[in-house]
Amino acid sequence: MAIRRTYADKDVQLPTWLNTAGIPLGCLEKIKMLNENIAEINEMCQEALEDAVLMGCDQKQIRDVLLNLVRDLQEPFKDGA
Repeated sequence: MAIRRTYADKDVQLPTWLNTAGIPLGCLEKIKMLNENIAEINEMCQEALEDAVLMGCDQKQIRDVLLNLVRDLQEPFKDGA
């Protein structure tokens, strides 16, 4: 479930953050940190897209590169830490 919210003067789609059991997080500080991280990533990706297009890069290519970056993120704490 995702809700579109205005965050830091931007319209960013932010989810209801869930724990591993599927229950919404209750800690407001954790939710705030997650929302800030997503808003910051959104802004950085938007700037990278704009820069790439201004430099003549194909918009689809930069979008694909950004998607692949997310897909290729390593799973943290694989050893159950």
